[in-house]
Amino acid sequence: MTRRRSRRVRAQAPQPPVIVGSEITERHPDGDWIVRRVSGAAAYKYYRCPGCEQEILPATPHVVCWLDDQVADRRHWHTICWTRRDRRNPSGR
Repeated sequence: MTRRRSRRVRAQAPQPPVIVGSEITERHPDGDWIVRRVSGAAAYKYYRCPGCEQEILPATPHVVCWLDDQVADRRHWHTICWTRRDRRNPSGR
């Protein structure tokens, strides 16, 4: 019986860093917000959108937003939820 050679797993070349979109400042009635667009390739975790309370799945393009002076309180939003957030009723729905 002949011996089978084991296949070596090739080491993959390191992936280049994914560049996240640039930050822009948007003025809203509740203050100045820093908005950063995140591409689907850069999104690798699950997040909960504060606009619709649904999950943002990995590989989904979305935006990360925070008040100008509160970077620790940044939130991940679906792009459409962020765009329409000023048009929601006061109850939040």
